[in-house]
Amino acid sequence: MPPRSAGLPAGSGITRELTTSAPVHLAHTLAPLRRGPGDPCHQIDRDGAHWRVSRMPTGPVTYRLSQTAPTTISGQAWGEGAAEFLEQLDRMLCVDEDTDDFVAIHPTVAAAHQRYPGLRMLRTGLVLEALIPAILEQKVTIVSAHSAWRTLVHRFGGRPPGPAPDGMRVPPDAETWRRIPSWTYHRANVGPQRWQTIVRVARVADSLERTAGLPPAEAARRLRTIHGIGEWTAAETAQRAFGDADALSVGDFHLASVVGWTLLGREIDDAEMVEYLEPVRPHRYRTIRLLEISGQARKPRFGPRAPITDHSRR
Repeated sequence: MPPRSAGLPAGSGITRELTTSAPVHLAHTLAPLRRGPGDPCHQIDRDGAHWRVSRMPTGPVTYRLSQTAPTTISGQAWGEGAAEFLEQLDRMLCVDEDTDDFVAIHPTVAAAHQRYPGLRMLRTGLVLEALIPAILEQKVTIVSAHSAWRTLVHRFGGRPPGPAPDGMRVPPDAETWRRIPSWTYHRANVGPQRWQTIVRVARVADSLERTAGLPPAEAARRLRTIHGIGEWTAAETAQRAFGDADALSVGDFHLASVVGWTLLGREIDDAEMVEYLEPVRPHRYRTIRLLEISGQARKPRFGPRAPITDHSRR
C-alpha cells in the first residue's frame, strides 16, 4: 500500500500500513540502528514505538514505526523525505529475504531461529548514516563511542521535521561532518585516526551512497578501499545499510569469545570463529543476531575486571 495523507489532521504526516506474508519482529530488527539509550536519532516511546530521524536522498525525515500485529507494521513519517522513506519500508525491513537455506550450526541457534521467526536484516540504503557511527566505535569502548555520537549529533545535527520527541536531531550531512574542527572532535573524545577517517568518507559520500545499489560483498569491498575502513567497520555498515545477512564482524573485541563460549564452551579467536561459522554462509551475521536476541550469548569473566578497549576494531 503506498503512503497516504488524505483525511489526516494537519501535522500528522503521511502513513503506511505494511502487511507482510511472514512475521516481522520490529524491535529485534531495528535494534542495530540504535546507538545507545541516548541516541538523538532513535528513541523508543512508552508504547514501544520506534521514533527515528534520518536523512533520505530527498531530505530529512522523522518516522514512527509500531508493531500492530506479527505481520503488520504501522508507519508514520514527516518531512521532505517522508514519502521516500515509507515507499521503501518493505525493502528496509528485508521482508523479501529468503531464509530457506539457513541451517543452524548449534541447537542454541536452532532454538532461537524457531522462537524468533520475525528477525529480519536491515537494508536502509543509507551508507554514511551507518558508516560514521561505526567509525566512532573503532578502538574505543562502546560507551565512549555512543557518547561521542550523542555529543556531535546534538551539536551539529538539525532540528527534525514533525513532532519528534524532545532531544532528537537529524544527523549531520556529509559536508557538515567534513567541516567539524579537529579540536571539536578531540573534545568529543574522538582521536585523529577516527576523525580523519570520517573526513575522508565525507569527502566521497556521494560515491559511497551509490554502493547501496551493489551486491553486498562488492559494496563492502569498495568501502574497504578507503584508508581507515577495515573488515570490521565494513561489516558493521553492511549489516545496517546493505541487508547483508553474512556480514561477520571479524576483529570485534568480544565476538569470537562470545561465539566460542556460547557454542563450544571454550575460548576461540577470530580465525577459529570464521572457520566454525563457514558452514552457515550466507547467514553468519544472522547467526550472531540470533545468539544476541536469544539471551544465551555469554562470555565468562576471568581475573580482575578492567576497562575494555575495542583495540582491534577497524
